[in-house]
Amino acid sequence: MQTIIDLALNWFLHLDAHLAELVALHGAWIYLILFLVIFVETGVIVMPFLPGDSLLFVAGALAAKGLFDPWILFVLLSSAAIIGDALNFTIGTIVREKAIDTHRIPFVKEEHIARTHAFFERHGGKTIILARFVPIVRTLAPFVAALGAMPPRIFFFYNVTGAIIWVGLLVAAGHIFGTIPWVNQNLTLIVIGIVILSIMPAVFSWLHARKQPN
Repeated sequence: MQTIIDLALNWFLHLDAHLAELVALHGAWIYLILFLVIFVETGVIVMPFLPGDSLLFVAGALAAKGLFDPWILFVLLSSAAIIGDALNFTIGTIVREKAIDTHRIPFVKEEHIARTHAFFERHGGKTIILARFVPIVRTLAPFVAALGAMPPRIFFFYNVTGAIIWVGLLVAAGHIFGTIPWVNQNLTLIVIGIVILSIMPAVFSWLHARKQPN
């Protein structure tokens, strides 16, 4: 188990180097790998811990070096995010129709469902867009939206809009800042910073909930 954790941590801390190695080894096939990572993170409810935000930023930074085409990244990964959320929403719809209690769904922690429900209560349908920028919540949001019987056409609008904004902003940010020498030399720190920023809304939400009277 420790070896798996060490390997995952190594990939996370040196994501730029590992992606560059994959490009050298697999060429254009790396686009398919990136597509699958984003698709799985957004579409498979038991896989919310893949590095979506950091992966998009680092891919954009590598595009600035000529390793990727930024427009192909944008179109392909936006499509992966849209399809992933659509699959997640479909699964949630099937679960709702079978009247399965959400507290009994395997591999989904009750507090994560509660946190995502809280997002919906505060932000409504915009949660689908806002959740794109929050790890774990972005994986659960389409599922919970389906459990809450959000109309498919409304979900489709927020799904497409959120995917375009999420992928576009992070890939563009990576591409723009990837030309700055300091950023290239400190990508690991940038990736850690992205993760910290992305989890801050959930942390503030948790702290706010702790302050509420029982």
